[in-house]
Amino acid sequence: MAASGPARRQGLLGTDGLDGLLWIERCSSVHTFGMRYPIDVAYLTRSGRVLDVATMRPGRAGLPRLRARSVLEAPAGVMAGLGVRPGADVGRAPA
Repeated sequence: MAASGPARRQGLLGTDGLDGLLWIERCSSVHTFGMRYPIDVAYLTRSGRVLDVATMRPGRAGLPRLRARSVLEAPAGVMAGLGVRPGADVGRAPA
């Protein structure tokens, strides 16, 4: 979970992979500049409903989702495997 300012800015930048998901609070858009691998991004409302899911290659800037309050990031293909899609309810970020 990335809740602090520095952790939100760092995200997955500079990593070689991720086992699991990264939840970034207070976030409505992401970029993949400095990433080494493609990622899936799920944009979530405050209540945890999925607004959109996008797969982003390295070196891209994502469009902001105006109602998004947080995002989930994972290596490309993980969201589909977990059934995360628009309209799904993934719950709220852990405290």
